[in-house]
Amino acid sequence: MEAHYYTVDVEWKDNRKGEMSSPELSQNIEVATPPQFPKGIEGIWSPEHLFTAAVSSCLMTTFLAIAENSKLEFSDFQCKSKGKLEQVEGKFLMTEVILEPVVTIKNESEREKAERVLQKSEANCLISNSVKSKITMIPQIKVM
Repeated sequence: MEAHYYTVDVEWKDNRKGEMSSPELSQNIEVATPPQFPKGIEGIWSPEHLFTAAVSSCLMTTFLAIAENSKLEFSDFQCKSKGKLEQVEGKFLMTEVILEPVVTIKNESEREKAERVLQKSEANCLISNSVKSKITMIPQIKVM
């Protein structure tokens, strides 16, 4: 498979705020320093949120592909996630991302398959495999 490239442009607007865009996408995203840092701004996506979101959304998209290939019948996928920022040896690092996916299935007989698909999805998520943060997954399977 050939390499794929994804273009993202960032432009500073004012204070600690900027805007991300991509010639490949129609929606721009405002981004800022998080409020935990000096002059940080509440209510705007931060790099830390986007990092956590990248891991979580990659889990979802990987799950969707593997579930389809595995013919897993599910009615819902949701995932809460939390990124942990720590200072280690004088540097700020995202040391852990905790994923709490919830998959809703229609039949109890699909539970083991759903668990396997989730585990395989986490193991094959390209973002999780690309970062040095610890990835912790706490999955939940619900029967509708």
